[in-house]
Amino acid sequence: QINLVESGGGSVQAGGSLRLSCAASGYTHAMAWFRQAPGKEREVVTAISTSSGRTWYTDSVLGRFAVSQDYEKNMIYLQMNSLRPEDTAMYYCAATRSAGAWYDPNTYANWGQGTQVTVSS
Repeated sequence: QINLVESGGGSVQAGGSLRLSCAASGYTHAMAWFRQAPGKEREVVTAISTSSGRTWYTDSVLGRFAVSQDYEKNMIYLQMNSLRPEDTAMYYCAATRSAGAWYDPNTYANWGQGTQVTVSS
């Protein structure tokens, strides 16, 4: 079991920036950020292999969001720039100790409680 704690959500106007953080309680193989807007399914935003540093992004955030990690602190970060109203959602950090499809929520056995991001137009 990996405990995950997210922080950094908030409310911004369109075009603004936010930085999310996620602290893991122990070793991970990969971590990811998912988001879920009201009435919609949870969707992957980005993932990072904590061993190699390789990253993946969903198309809608390419060039705007960047995931990074502090390997020694077991933390990942999500820098979100040029935010849009459609980015409004609860953002969840997820982690796994096993290999799997980075975009599939079933890959991740461990989830944080989420942090709200609200972008106004």
